[in-house]
Amino acid sequence: MIHMKSLKYPDIPHYEWKGRLLKRTPEYVMVLCESGREMKHHTKNTTFTIDVRSIEYFFLKEGFTVAMEIEEGKIRSYYCNIAMPSMLDGNQLSFVDLDLDLVKGRNEDWVVVDEDEFEINSVKYGYPSELKEYALKSLDVLQKKINENSFPFDGSGLGIVKAYYPL
Repeated sequence: MIHMKSLKYPDIPHYEWKGRLLKRTPEYVMVLCESGREMKHHTKNTTFTIDVRSIEYFFLKEGFTVAMEIEEGKIRSYYCNIAMPSMLDGNQLSFVDLDLDLVKGRNEDWVVVDEDEFEINSVKYGYPSELKEYALKSLDVLQKKINENSFPFDGSGLGIVKAYYPL
């Protein structure tokens, strides 16, 4: 098991959950999260039960995370956080969420959300201008990967999961 922790800038606990480590490379960590897992949401002071299975990628050198909801062996939706590169220390994985999200719901187009939250928090938490630029550049890189169907948007993650765990 691996314990994931999302932080708000600079290091404020946001939410945390657990999953199964599937793959670790110098570039990313791939995790399988089963339905029924608990997500402790510090910001909202509550715990949620997540009723979907997901493949989640945490990039160690790039500014985003990617979560793919899986149902009946297919990717049904995506939720991507713009973030500082993830950090892995033993079985503890953490990242600083920079508010901007890129999401694709079932049968929907990609949309950037929480731009207002990004602007509010950049003032509230004093984001340096370099950090704001980094977040916007990371969003551009992520959108390019999606448009080019490049990893992890090439479907390769499902093959890894299917090899070990039936979907």
